[in-house]
Amino acid sequence: MDGAQSVSHLRVNVQAIGADFFVFSGHKIFGPTGIGVVYGRKELLDQIPPWQGGGNMIADVTFEKTLYQPAPNKFEAGTGNIADAVGLGAALDYVQSLGLEAIAQYEHDLLAYATHHLAPIKGVRLIGTAAHKASVLSFVLDGHSTEQVGRALNEEGIAVRSGHHCAQPILRRFGVEATVRPSLAFYNTCEEVDRFIAVVRRLARA
Repeated sequence: MDGAQSVSHLRVNVQAIGADFFVFSGHKIFGPTGIGVVYGRKELLDQIPPWQGGGNMIADVTFEKTLYQPAPNKFEAGTGNIADAVGLGAALDYVQSLGLEAIAQYEHDLLAYATHHLAPIKGVRLIGTAAHKASVLSFVLDGHSTEQVGRALNEEGIAVRSGHHCAQPILRRFGVEATVRPSLAFYNTCEEVDRFIAVVRRLARA
């Protein structure tokens, strides 16, 4: 299961959902880029051979055979990415200190505020409107490519993603190839949402 979009917004109990494997990237939970987490059920990890060799994943080696450490150490070949691991740990501690429930409530309220102001703009089509979705707005604007909308927002200091977001199958289910996607987090404010809305309104009038 790909949990990249969930871990910074809600509690995930990998055992309760019965995940064989659960993965997420560190930067999605405010940690460094280039590091992530892979959870695997012990019985599965025990069965899987290591995919790289070297370092502390070796228990013993001779010319005749190699013995590996038990999981998870047998997957830790070479020198670990220590600095990013420390950074990811700090990010997880920070999110825990704020409380995922408090984060989720704030982000939900911010999403409701943004949706209330974005949806009525002429030419805007929201992509994905589930009641309990994460605080991500995905939309297209008639008469403007997603790149044009993203560039206009960028010129005002508003960071969004425009493109297919590594999710082409679901976008095609909605009949589009790309969207503009602002992702709202606990550090965003209603004032910032107002600035974003103002740019989209200006483009819609053009």
